[in-house]
Amino acid sequence: MSGLLAEKETDERKWIYPLIRKGLLYKWRSAISYVYLIFFFTGPFIRIGGQPLLLLNFMERHFVILGQAFWPQDIFLFMLASLVFLVCIVLFTIAFGRIFCGWICPQTIFMEMVFRKIEEWIEGDAHQRKKLDAGPWTNVKIRKKVVKHIAFLLVSFLIANTFLAYLIGSGNLIRIATEPLTLHWIGFASIWVFTLVFYLVYSQVREIVCTVICPYGRLQSVLIDEHTLVVAYNDVRGEPRGKLQKVADPFNLKGDCVDCGLCVSVCPTGIDIRKGTQLECVNCTACIDVCDEVMTKINKPTNLIGFYSENMIRVKEKPSFTLRMKGYAAVITVMVGVLCYFIFSRSDMDMTVMRGAGTLYQEQSGGYISNIYNAEIINKTNENRKIAIRADDPAIRIKYIQAPGIVAKGGMVKTMFFIEVPATHIHTAKTDIHLQLYAGQQLKQTISTTFVGPVND
Repeated sequence: MSGLLAEKETDERKWIYPLIRKGLLYKWRSAISYVYLIFFFTGPFIRIGGQPLLLLNFMERHFVILGQAFWPQDIFLFMLASLVFLVCIVLFTIAFGRIFCGWICPQTIFMEMVFRKIEEWIEGDAHQRKKLDAGPWTNVKIRKKVVKHIAFLLVSFLIANTFLAYLIGSGNLIRIATEPLTLHWIGFASIWVFTLVFYLVYSQVREIVCTVICPYGRLQSVLIDEHTLVVAYNDVRGEPRGKLQKVADPFNLKGDCVDCGLCVSVCPTGIDIRKGTQLECVNCTACIDVCDEVMTKINKPTNLIGFYSENMIRVKEKPSFTLRMKGYAAVITVMVGVLCYFIFSRSDMDMTVMRGAGTLYQEQSGGYISNIYNAEIINKTNENRKIAIRADDPAIRIKYIQAPGIVAKGGMVKTMFFIEVPATHIHTAKTDIHLQLYAGQQLKQTISTTFVGPVND
């Protein structure tokens, strides 16, 4: 096959050597990739209001998105945001197929725009790499392989450190790198585990991530329909294909495809786009670039391979925003509205109060009845806060067993206290009382809790 597929003698794996042709779409992909890479490597170190741009600390259930901190109490917001993201992917797939994979997916960006370029720089183009792999182990081959894999390991190490910074924070990453190993051996081991994983993915697994491991390809086959725009071959125009002839065909029996095979040669997953839409296609548009290049050279119209829906090819239908797409767009709009409401209406401090489990009320001197309570207070801001708990009824007293004091920025404290209510205020077995959380002199939250006491006739 002209796609430069080589099968190793020791197994069934077919290694792919895609040609790199830098057409217009490839240049656009490169520009998007550079923006993505800059964002990826600088993201953990960017601060918004003292908070990181993005932090996904699953171990401590602490998430920061665009400088906004989210804690375990906000997990429903995180789940709602994840659901919005998934529905957006569904809508995007229905409209444009698997273009996310070819243009935005980190796997494709790192593979094609980083590791593939390093490989080409050291070992040469696709033909040279194929020849080098098939040849004997000479000094030149050993030197090139060693240099390439050292470069792969270094880049994988850089990716692993950045990835870990998104999970634990850049401050913790810097401490792992600068403080004694004995204090951070788990973090140090994690860096090398991630490094090894990334190295194996980009040096050995490669396109198998897209064609076998990633479930998105299977999802695509369920979601796309005859209206979905995908990278496709216009077989109505291109067939029957045939080699370019010096003498023009007087009966115009052949299609525009000259069967050069370059669309296969440039494909990073090794498929033939002329066989129709396939789940292995990541819509990277490399075949569009190279086919347009050939069509231009032979004075034929471009876009023999392009963004088409099935109906555009079969019945000349124009792209449209279908009822199905409108339905998903409406769902997304509602979900985003609900998410924004909860995000902008949430308090920057949160208190949870629970009455002591299994405890009874106690009679105190002066005609008071007391209950014991536990409270957990979370500070979602980037400032230390001195806090206090008060009752909205001035006749109700609060006596701390463990005072909350100051809550550190992004921190949490637990407190224990008695609530003492005048016996004359109690008329039922359970009485609702309101507690107020103050940060300094500013009221942050008011919550209700149940107070248990004797029934006074």
